[in-house]
Amino acid sequence: MAAAAHLALAKRLQGVNLYLVGMMGAGKSAVAAPLAAALGYRVVDADAVLEASAGRGIAEIFASDGEQAFRDLETAVLAQIAGWHSLVVATGGGVVSRPQNWGHLHQGLVVWLDAPEALLLERLRQDPTPRPLLADPDPAARLRALLEARRPLYSQADLCISQDREPPEVVAQQLLEALPSVLREPLSPPEQPALLRHQDGGLSPSLDGLPADRS
Repeated sequence: MAAAAHLALAKRLQGVNLYLVGMMGAGKSAVAAPLAAALGYRVVDADAVLEASAGRGIAEIFASDGEQAFRDLETAVLAQIAGWHSLVVATGGGVVSRPQNWGHLHQGLVVWLDAPEALLLERLRQDPTPRPLLADPDPAARLRALLEARRPLYSQADLCISQDREPPEVVAQQLLEALPSVLREPLSPPEQPALLRHQDGGLSPSLDGLPADRS
């Protein structure tokens, strides 16, 4: 897809956010970068925003406060992100598990990045990021159980991109080519849209301190 086609697609999107969902290890953050670059969007890693807001890592939150507390923070962060526009949002693997999160996700377009179980486990083992799942006595069985439980939830996405070992740029291109098939005319941008930026023009890792008026 040429640059002109990317520009035309971005105009059709009118700033509507793209939310990438899928299991940990599916490559959401990696795919988000070339996807955002093609559309002139910004990238938000929801887990990074959550960690910056909490002042702690996800593994520490799980260990000290439990999963329920983490999910509460995740929902709060997602609600704030949903108030902004022109973002490609790489979400956490379990964001689909709460029905109220779908109200925020469906303010934009939701794309499920599917990947084989073996590839997910391989990537997780190679990732230096602490993962609660890898602390399980049988990570493969735990991953399989999570995937089976979440698959019906991921299937609620507007679009599914199946992948294996393609580079992120290739997966992003597949997504760009598939997006027009799920667009409805006209798409309406969020009310009072604004880009999420640092004072230096970069993307803010945290939503704290942003003005209440987003116009």
